[in-house]
Amino acid sequence: MSLVVLRGAVRGELAGRVACESIVAMLVFAGVGWIAGWIADYLIRDTLQRSFRARVDWYRKGLIEAGLVKKDLPRD
Repeated sequence: MSLVVLRGAVRGELAGRVACESIVAMLVFAGVGWIAGWIADYLIRDTLQRSFRARVDWYRKGLIEAGLVKKDLPRD
C-alpha cells in the first residue's frame, strides 16, 4: 500500500485514485497471504498428524514386542 502511495506522490496523481489503487493492492496481498497461510496450516497439520501416528505405532509395536499387551490392539 505504501509503495502505491509513494508512486502516486512521485507522479503527482490525485489522492482519490491513489487511495483506490492502494486499497486494491492491499486486498490482493491480503488474499495471497490468506491462501499462503491456509496452505502452510494444512501442511503443518498433516506433518504433525503423520508424525504423531508414526510415534503411536512405534510405541504400540514396542509394547507388543515386550509382551506387555496382546497383538490385537485396536488401531484407533
